[in-house]
Amino acid sequence: MTNIPLHGISVNGGSNHHESPGNWKRYFGFSTDHKVIGIQYLVTSFIFFLVGGIFAMILRGELITPEADLVDRTVYNGMFTMHGTVMLFLWTFPSLVGLANYLVPIMIGARDMAFPRLNAVAFWMVPVVGILLMSSFFVPGGPAQAGWWAYPPVSLQNPTGNLVNGQVLWLLAVAVSGVSSIMGAVNFVTTIVKMRAPGMTFFRMPLFVWAVFSAQIIQLFGLPALTAGAVMLLFDLTVGTAFFDPSKGGNPVMFQHYFWFYSHPAVYVIILPIFGIFSEIFPVYARKPLFGYKVVAISSILIAVVSAIVWVHHMYVSGTPGWMRLIFMLTTMFVSVPTGIKVFAWVATIWGGKLRLTTPMLFALGGLIMFVFAGITGIMLSSVPVDVHVNNTYFVVGHFHYVLYGTVTMGMYAALYHWFPKMTGRMFHEGWGKIHFWLAFIGTNLNFLPMHPLGLQGMLRRAASYAPDLVGWNIVASLGSFLLGMSTLPFIFNIVISWMQGEKAPDNPWRAIGLEWIIPSPPPVENFEEIPTVISEPYGYGKSEPLVASAKE
Repeated sequence: MTNIPLHGISVNGGSNHHESPGNWKRYFGFSTDHKVIGIQYLVTSFIFFLVGGIFAMILRGELITPEADLVDRTVYNGMFTMHGTVMLFLWTFPSLVGLANYLVPIMIGARDMAFPRLNAVAFWMVPVVGILLMSSFFVPGGPAQAGWWAYPPVSLQNPTGNLVNGQVLWLLAVAVSGVSSIMGAVNFVTTIVKMRAPGMTFFRMPLFVWAVFSAQIIQLFGLPALTAGAVMLLFDLTVGTAFFDPSKGGNPVMFQHYFWFYSHPAVYVIILPIFGIFSEIFPVYARKPLFGYKVVAISSILIAVVSAIVWVHHMYVSGTPGWMRLIFMLTTMFVSVPTGIKVFAWVATIWGGKLRLTTPMLFALGGLIMFVFAGITGIMLSSVPVDVHVNNTYFVVGHFHYVLYGTVTMGMYAALYHWFPKMTGRMFHEGWGKIHFWLAFIGTNLNFLPMHPLGLQGMLRRAASYAPDLVGWNIVASLGSFLLGMSTLPFIFNIVISWMQGEKAPDNPWRAIGLEWIIPSPPPVENFEEIPTVISEPYGYGKSEPLVASAKE
């Protein structure tokens, strides 16, 4: 056979015939195809993203005036708890797992995940989590009201006296979510370590795969702590144990250690795949190899390692001794080193490139800009004096949302647009995509930027009412949240219409580099007719020579 060049990648010649990926009905069944499971994750999580967004707009509707005059305070407490819980456990984690499910096997030259049935079971636990959380609205007392962190002793209160209450359902949902994520982590790590195509060494892997690998290592080692803490708190609520109940000799601060030992590294679990997305997208739309491929890859592992020794910076005001504050202030600041390496590499890649400001590139650039801002405020919060001053204020909320929405959600949008032609075989409408970007970018900054001056002026988070002199910034933030909610409409319209009747997409519309771009769009059921053999460095990530794949003999 002769090598046939295809958009900078050489593969052995052969037939392009492939098995049909099937019709839409298979997305509603128990499929073991990693691509179907990936789409199931993405669609399910986006539905919950809309639900969490509705909760957010109700909260901001309440805060547009200083008085608590829109919803009852109990309803407000339940809403902010459910907003945070849904957005984290039913949007950010599942959506990124879905994207990784779709892409990782193809990117490493595998036909599927290592454990396909386990993969399917892990997905079907996500709707169970959603059902448990949503059903809490219909039990006496309504949903959990202790925040998404569920600190005792507040989370141990049970005014209704019922065994089944909102907090119990919340804890069950978190425990199920934890088991699902641990199953997924085992699957991803095994797949990446054991199922790479011949020649796909670790330093030939795409940086998105590096990022997913690092994130899932954190899941394996950190998530059992949160799951155990949730189960122990559930026992305190239901069977009368006293792990965290201070009235019975328990230690409520111990729960904070269980919670934050995972829940701060969880930020890196969701931000690392976004870093991987940036590393995939910037070289394509700047038409330049990524600057410093190996250093960027190693920095992902370094972030995963350091993430295990930063959790106490959430507990500076929880009776933490001074020497411990100092240690964790320094470790938290050290995280900025590997993340700064990534930012430097992305800027160096973009600098002097032939930029194509398509929708994916706009979302990636917007996410990068907002991540840099979030990083600056994050360094501020790592400092003990600053954190003690703004602890429990809207400054922290603003920082967190610049990470979670400004970076993670904007990065997810970049990924969805970038890989949409590969997933569907259709092109999206570029004009609607840019309208979506500008609405989302402006709405994000209007919504979350005012929270920083509000926090510096002492406005406490989770409060339904506030001092009248803070109303100006709150009006701006509320209007921004409504604009952010509206920004999803052009996205939904664009994706649905394009998937149904969009222009047929070529196999590689962006002239990108990687194994996913040498197969048809959408990919065949088993991805590759023959497993490829990778025989050179990845162009666009490291050296300037092209990635070459040849069919396995």
